[in-house]
Amino acid sequence: MSNRPPVKGRALAVAAAVAALVLILDQATKALVVERLSAYSVIEIIPGLFNIVSVRNPGAAFGILGQSDWGAFILTAVSVIALFIIGFLIKKATTRAEAFSLSLIWGGAAGNLIDRALSGEVVDFLDFQAGAYHWPAFNIADSAITIGVVIYIFTSLKNGKKEKG
Repeated sequence: MSNRPPVKGRALAVAAAVAALVLILDQATKALVVERLSAYSVIEIIPGLFNIVSVRNPGAAFGILGQSDWGAFILTAVSVIALFIIGFLIKKATTRAEAFSLSLIWGGAAGNLIDRALSGEVVDFLDFQAGAYHWPAFNIADSAITIGVVIYIFTSLKNGKKEKG
C-alpha cells in the first residue's frame, strides 16, 4: 500500500456494488446450469472451442484438496479468512482500480464459498478448448477472481513505479 489515503465514499460504494454484482451473476448462472443441465452434461456452443458444461468441483482450483473431508474444511476456513482480509484491504485501498480489483476478488470468493457451504462443491460450467488443449471448466466467480488478481498486480506495479520516480 502507498502513503496515499484510502479511497472513500463513492469509490467504496462502487466497490461494494461490483462485489455484489459478481456474487449475484455467479450464483444466478450456477443456478441456471444446475436447473437446466444434468451433472456432467455438455452443450456445444462453438464446436472445438467453447461449451457449456455442468461439472461439480469438490476442491479448490482444478480439484485440488477435493477428495477429503479435511480438504473441504480447510478450503472453507481459508475462504472465510480470505473474505475478511480482502474486505479489510478494500477499505484500505488507495486507488479506485485497487478497490475495484479487490471487489472482483471478494465477489468471486464469496460466490464459490456459498457453493461450498451449501453443497460441498462448486458448480463449474464454462469450458474452453483449442485443438488438443483443454482448459478445466470454471465459472463466473473464478473469472472475477482471476481478472481481479491481474488488475491488482498491474495496478500495484504501476503504482510502485510512480512512487519510485
